Amino acid sequence: MKQEMPTGREKKNSIRYTIFIYFTVSALAIILLLGVVLYTQMSRQLALAVQDENQAVLGQINRSVDAYLRTIMKLSDSLYYGVIKNADLNKESVNSQITLLYDNNKDSIANIALLSKDGQLLEAVPAARLKTGLDVTAQEWFGNTLERTDNLHFTTPHVQYIFDNNENQYRWVITLTRAVEITHGTSTEQGILLIDIRYSSLQQILKNITLGNQGYLYMIDSGGELIYHPRMQLIGTGQMSENTAMAASYRDGSYREKYGGEWREVNVKSVGYTGWKLLSVTPEKGLPLSNLKMRLFVVFVVAAFLLVLVLTNTFISSRITVPIQKLEKSVNAIEAGDLDTQVYMGGSYEIRHLGRSIGDMAGRIKMLMEDIVAEHESKRKREFDTLQSQINPHFLYNTLDIIVWMIENEQKQEAVKVVTALARFFRISLSKGKSIITVSDELEHVRSYLTIQQMRFKNKFVYRIEAAEDVLNLVSLKLMLQPLVENAIYHGMEFMDGDGEICVQVKRESEDLWFRVIDNGFGMTQKQVESLLGEENRVSSKRGSGIGVKNVNERIKLYFGEDYGLTIQSEPDEGTTICIHLPAQVYAEPVKKGKDEN
Repeated sequence: MKQEMPTGREKKNSIRYTIFIYFTVSALAIILLLGVVLYTQMSRQLALAVQDENQAVLGQINRSVDAYLRTIMKLSDSLYYGVIKNADLNKESVNSQITLLYDNNKDSIANIALLSKDGQLLEAVPAARLKTGLDVTAQEWFGNTLERTDNLHFTTPHVQYIFDNNENQYRWVITLTRAVEITHGTSTEQGILLIDIRYSSLQQILKNITLGNQGYLYMIDSGGELIYHPRMQLIGTGQMSENTAMAASYRDGSYREKYGGEWREVNVKSVGYTGWKLLSVTPEKGLPLSNLKMRLFVVFVVAAFLLVLVLTNTFISSRITVPIQKLEKSVNAIEAGDLDTQVYMGGSYEIRHLGRSIGDMAGRIKMLMEDIVAEHESKRKREFDTLQSQINPHFLYNTLDIIVWMIENEQKQEAVKVVTALARFFRISLSKGKSIITVSDELEHVRSYLTIQQMRFKNKFVYRIEAAEDVLNLVSLKLMLQPLVENAIYHGMEFMDGDGEICVQVKRESEDLWFRVIDNGFGMTQKQVESLLGEENRVSSKRGSGIGVKNVNERIKLYFGEDYGLTIQSEPDEGTTICIHLPAQVYAEPVKKGKDEN
């Protein structure tokens, strides 16, 4: 496009000249004062935001601690109602059941023990015995538990001193006790169920929490004894202190207190069923005052400066901002993907020149994008078609080894069966370079593959293929089912003992065609299912074809569109179902754009 040469008037009205004249005087006059005022107000707003964030963090941590303690209490209920209450200790031992529950929770549990009301150790996991000379009946928690039989009792953190674990290290624990009913033949008596909670597991929830404005979290019990504090060691050695006595009297809510000569804001939340309290502390040091006079002054100053700015810049906006806004709308339209939009070309010389340049750029971008899309689609088709035409040598070598072995052992009929299946497998794999074949040919291809693999794995699985006559002449993508069946064999059937089942189903539902590959193998977790369609699963096992499940999904979308592809449903130990969604089109019909062969 031929560009016009700027006239003298356009040069004089350039955006650089206009901005320099109109903004220099007003900007120099107000920047300093407005900056100070805004800084003061923004500091206060930031402080309030920090306080709100700290309250939100406190609530979130409170929920985490509550959930953690509920897990421990559920373990206590399982031990009592599921193990101890139903057992006659004269006839059986509950050690194995307690051990099972301990193994499932040993990351957070240090010891589980069952004590008689006389202090005798009846069961202990993993601890072996009480420490020599220790009288547990003299412990405060022992008497409290038997006196208040309906409650769960939590101690403060302490070094484990009850059991002899044959370890040369100190373990910090929180002890949970409850009164239980122990059965001995026809009689029952009270006892105590003791669970040592690893202090480190509770500490892990709290220790990495940071609050704004140098805030921190700590936890106390109902008596004001510290359960957790980020400076626990300094407090223990007397180098610092915490306002725990006052905090013990606080109920849930927010408080402003003065401690150590400094004002600070304290938020309190109770941890359910324990009497514990979780507190967040936010120092107010350095925060600007926020009284009514200060707020009114800030409002007045801001309003005055805004009025001056509005009056000063009214004329400026009509000369500079309006053309820029119109050009911005055009640029936003281009950014949104509308490359055919009419670009605004008004205002000063620079804006008109920029508008013409943006219009030319949009046209060139459109042409380049069309070329890139066409080239990328063609390249992807070539890559997928090249990949689908390759057969991993391991599969071929293993099949030939099976044939040689059968011939050497005079199993001629089985050898003929395998050779025939291999020939059909390669005939359909090649397909004269075609990528779109009939459902009938695709099913014949996977049937040949399953026949070979069934011989190779010595009948570790059985298979069946279910397809009605009305689907056999519909359109299918070549080499689509074999990678899915391969995945079911190598990851679901290889280590089974002969009970494996693979079912391939094809059904038509109105204008949709559905393939389903169903197996009863070991199944997968949700994470494994997601990884099948992820980048790491682009290529399958080296023992297979070399075509991964993700590649199958991408080939389907490339040839048939984004509305089609794979979905996977799987549960561990339940099996896996992979569904393929294609359009139901007769093979002789013309294929839509994106579905035609290279």
